[in-house]
Amino acid sequence: MKHFSIRVKMTLWITAALLLVAGLTLAATLGISGQMLQKTIRDNLIETVEHNVDEVEYFASLEAIYETQDVDSYIRYQEGYLEIDDDFLDEVNEVYTALYDSNGALLYGENPIAPENASLKLTNSRLQQITVNGTLYYAFDRALSAEGTQGLWLRGVVSESQGSLQISRITSLTLVLLPVLIVLAAAGGYLLARRALSPISQIADTARQIGQSGDLSRRITLGPGGDELHQLADSFNDMFDKLGRAFEAERQFTSDASHELRTPMAVISAECEYALERPLTEAEYQESLQVIHRQSRKMTRLIQDMLDFARLESASSRYEMAPLDLSALTQTLCQDMAFIRDKGITLTWETTDALMVYGNEALLSRLLSNLISNSYRYGKENGYIRVRAFARAGEAILSVEDDGAGIAPQEQEKIFRRFYQSDASRSGTGLGLGLSMASEIARFHHGRITVRSEVGRGSTFEVFLPLAEKI
Repeated sequence: MKHFSIRVKMTLWITAALLLVAGLTLAATLGISGQMLQKTIRDNLIETVEHNVDEVEYFASLEAIYETQDVDSYIRYQEGYLEIDDDFLDEVNEVYTALYDSNGALLYGENPIAPENASLKLTNSRLQQITVNGTLYYAFDRALSAEGTQGLWLRGVVSESQGSLQISRITSLTLVLLPVLIVLAAAGGYLLARRALSPISQIADTARQIGQSGDLSRRITLGPGGDELHQLADSFNDMFDKLGRAFEAERQFTSDASHELRTPMAVISAECEYALERPLTEAEYQESLQVIHRQSRKMTRLIQDMLDFARLESASSRYEMAPLDLSALTQTLCQDMAFIRDKGITLTWETTDALMVYGNEALLSRLLSNLISNSYRYGKENGYIRVRAFARAGEAILSVEDDGAGIAPQEQEKIFRRFYQSDASRSGTGLGLGLSMASEIARFHHGRITVRSEVGRGSTFEVFLPLAEKI
């Protein structure tokens, strides 16, 4: 069984269930039918005899018979004649009815066990039983009371085998029809199972093709529908979308990281080769070591940022989340970073009291410091940086505005990519990870970050975070 397909297993289970139900139904039907048929036979016997009571009439002469009706059959009785309707006083539905006189002599009709049932005394309106050659017979007597028929009896006889014959016919018919119905039901069940499981086959085939080819752009197409299998297909497609984005991001990240690490490694390698080629002066050795030190620090920062990205993407539990005052955090950080005064830039801030959010203090501090550092790096001489923290429409908003170089419209969608640096920043010392890290931290806190910028007039970055009571 374990090697069979699901549709075959379902078909076998359906067939087995049908066989069991059919067998139980047949057994119950035969048991009940036997009892019902025997009762029906007895009732039919009594009904037939009672009906035939009115089919025997007495006439004083033949002329009187011919004057009143068409004559079926008649027999001489005492001083007159008995007119008998032979359509009824004979065999009807295997019930035999015979006419007897008061002495038990057969006058008319048929009785298949006449010699054997002579021992049965004529008893009015009473059902009697007699067994002849192993077969049970029912007998029912009825005394006639119409004028001229006093002393006459009708006896009806029917065999129990009549019911057995009917049961046999029912059984034979059932044994012919049931296998046909079971085969048809099994075939219908197989077709239904195949149709119902067809989407699963499509899902399995698509997953197999993706596994073999590695092409995550393939999708499961089942057509319109909203049942569980369509929901499963949609879930798989969503999973493939996420995997595709994750693999693409990992590929891009690896490519960018390799590219960024290649430059400092090349510089370090070149400086080492230069220092080992020939004896150098103390000043030349110091200069080479300074170059190697700068490049190693750049590599250290790059590796640390890459590890931070990995922790954020895996939602590491090391980042404890708790309610915190974003206003207080903003004031403290701005007070510290205001001392930088790089390029004569002035940093100012404005906050709303008790702006509570749910997050990690270290990560949010890094997000804000990255935005402020970015404004210092690309700000103009004697410019300004304005930081604001306020609430609007159920969200906490951090705004960092500067009057620096600005960002071209075609680059504004790219600046949040890892390692991306705009043309205006080529001379800077950044790694191209500050804004992408800020965006990742905002996403980690169920928020988002946007930018408005104009070349030559500065930029405004806004971070939207849900308030603590909205989470």
